[in-house]
Amino acid sequence: MRLKHRFALWLIATGLALLLAGCQREQLHQQESYVFGTRVEVITWGTPEREARAATAAVLQEFDRLHRAYHAWEPSELTTLNTAIAAGTPQIPVSPELAAMLTDAKALAATGDQLFNPAIGQLIALWGFHTDTFAPARPTPDALATAIKAHPSMADLTINGTTVSSRNRAVQLDLGGYAKGYALDRAAALFRQRGIHNALINIGGNILALGTKGDHPWRVGIQHPREPRPLASLPLRDGEAIGTSGDYQRFFELDGTRYCHLLDPRSGMPARGTQAVTVLVTPRPGAGTLSDAASKPAYLGGPQWRAYTKRYGIEHALRVDADGRIEVSRALRDRLQFEQGISATIVD
Repeated sequence: MRLKHRFALWLIATGLALLLAGCQREQLHQQESYVFGTRVEVITWGTPEREARAATAAVLQEFDRLHRAYHAWEPSELTTLNTAIAAGTPQIPVSPELAAMLTDAKALAATGDQLFNPAIGQLIALWGFHTDTFAPARPTPDALATAIKAHPSMADLTINGTTVSSRNRAVQLDLGGYAKGYALDRAAALFRQRGIHNALINIGGNILALGTKGDHPWRVGIQHPREPRPLASLPLRDGEAIGTSGDYQRFFELDGTRYCHLLDPRSGMPARGTQAVTVLVTPRPGAGTLSDAASKPAYLGGPQWRAYTKRYGIEHALRVDADGRIEVSRALRDRLQFEQGISATIVD
């Protein structure tokens, strides 16, 4: 029995940048932290040290606020809402920010046939993923059947202004597949407000780029899901975000079977058939949030992965199937530099 946490993306730019000559090193400010249960890395380029430190501190403080405010199992505004839903409270007041997040998440869920489904917190807890001290376990058949039968979804929610109600008491919200992307967008907004236009924000492999790194674009790598190396690398343009859903990011093994944290709401089981899906979102409002949420329906969609990315207006996407075969959209293939010995089939 073993548990692994691995990043979806390798931040190639980071290691290389730290080896640059002194004059270049002075232009780069990098800081790391641990938030949202994962490693966070924030890099700015070309900003005076004092300003870079202050802006980065503000971004990391915002990450900590979001983590505490919307934690799925420790006391937070989200757990207060979940308790009220379970009790059948008809009208539940929430903050304007949470109301906006839930409205957006509800729309994203509808676009993806509820395969992106933040309402399945109860199911996530049954599989043991609702804890910082992880204890791998399979749910009992009865408990799993009950959770599936309840069929909680974002469609059960009604959001009027800052009031939330649910027609289904089984709805238990977990924004783990949404919050990291939302945090990317918040970080971008904070940097821009402070006049910082060249930065790279990495939250456990969900990455958003601002501007460039000097005369070159920020460059990232797409992690190989079964080997300790990237599949490929690509430059990110100003305002682009990239996110990956994979069975290697958080999983456990029991009796030789891998159980990943990506649960299929239809079966209640950890998804199989795909090792990883990566999406690149071109500049648009909410690019970070979309990069986090849209990879889930594509991952769970299996052979229909490309149809789901198109629903979200995403033309740059890649999938590694259960056998390790790589499929990639033409738009992303034109941007990628694959590692030696790695090839992919273009799927439009």
